[in-house]
Amino acid sequence: MEPLAWIALGIFAATIIVVIMNVFDSTVAALIGVAAMVWVGVLTESEAFALVDWNVMAILVSVWVIASYFGKTGIPSWLAVGALKLSGGRPGVLVIILATLAGLISMFVDNVVVILMMAPVALPLARAVKLPVTPLVLMIGFAANFMGSAMLLGDLPPQMLHSVSGAEFGDFFFHSGRPSSFPILCVTFAVTLGAMYLYGFRSHHARIVDLTTVGVEARIPNRLFAGVVVAGFLLTVLAMAFRQTLGFQLGFIAMTGAVTLVLVLELLGERAKAPPFEEILSELDWRAVFFYIALFALVGSLEKVKLLGALAHIIRPIFVDNYAAGASLLYWITIPIVGIVEHDAYILTFLETIKDLDEAAVARWPLWWMLLWSGTLGSNLTVAGAPALYAALNICQSEERRKISLREFLSWSVPFVLVSASVCYVLGMLIWVFPFVK
Repeated sequence: MEPLAWIALGIFAATIIVVIMNVFDSTVAALIGVAAMVWVGVLTESEAFALVDWNVMAILVSVWVIASYFGKTGIPSWLAVGALKLSGGRPGVLVIILATLAGLISMFVDNVVVILMMAPVALPLARAVKLPVTPLVLMIGFAANFMGSAMLLGDLPPQMLHSVSGAEFGDFFFHSGRPSSFPILCVTFAVTLGAMYLYGFRSHHARIVDLTTVGVEARIPNRLFAGVVVAGFLLTVLAMAFRQTLGFQLGFIAMTGAVTLVLVLELLGERAKAPPFEEILSELDWRAVFFYIALFALVGSLEKVKLLGALAHIIRPIFVDNYAAGASLLYWITIPIVGIVEHDAYILTFLETIKDLDEAAVARWPLWWMLLWSGTLGSNLTVAGAPALYAALNICQSEERRKISLREFLSWSVPFVLVSASVCYVLGMLIWVFPFVK
């Protein structure tokens, strides 16, 4: 490699190490890494700006704005109390229903936002039915982090796949004549929740709580506000599903949906009783936004000095010699790595690396899907892999007023990851990898 390539690799590696070790704020570390790339001449400031996929950033911020309004409608609380009634007073069943609800919402809403919406509602329910708080909140966190890759909207990894491969909204349901992310992850999710029920919550099944004594209720404060937000959200999702027909980028469609929702709520004024737009903006995770911006520039730097192309050249023989074995290796190596490394950076790096493989010799789509799934599922292993779990752990520690040990956390995360990763691996190999073996 040329000296500049070694310098770029060194800066990238140092930045990721600082992020993993949490020496200081990860966003600051990432931005310093980009600045260092510019100062040493790996790329210019204009190139750094151009490397960012602003279409993806527009999707991310716009969906967050809509999700922030959704969280204030009262609908999450209403759904959670409905889950209590649906459980029939069975605490173990309540955990599974709440986890299912968190997973479904996270297909449309950022997983951290889902936890911040669901946990405050789940805590009083847990106290009412005498459920341990930590397993309940962790299950909500695992579920929210899990299903974010089922569709294009819920999390950054599927949006990065859209950026790298051009995957459209409908491709996450059916692609290349076979089921893709949504059906495969839904089946995996159902099996995993069933296994976790048997593992940790079946003992609660025999205990039935009298719901008349619970005293937990929820209502939707303003039905007009809730109706406008839900309608705006559904119309935005519908427009994104027909992106190719409309002929606009997904980021522009999402931004139009968010801006239109804000405008309608502002025009309704006191009738909707919507929170001020300034409040919504203040609640967005701007640190994460700047981290993702820096991430695109950092990975783009490796692409510019042809490091990712060199990596693709190195790993290409693995897939040419034995495609199934290569896909399996990629999948199972990713699982533990993203448990200790911020999974977004890892996934974006290898999405770009797979893109540099010769499509005539190596089918890229099965590898992209296997990387996306393993990168998402493996990140549930520890709090280092996914910010959503860090938020869930903080809620647990605050509620129980004690430090949750690593051993206790792993007693829930390891079974969840092993079951989900194993089920998804079997489905992915059968549906996607083996049909492409030559």
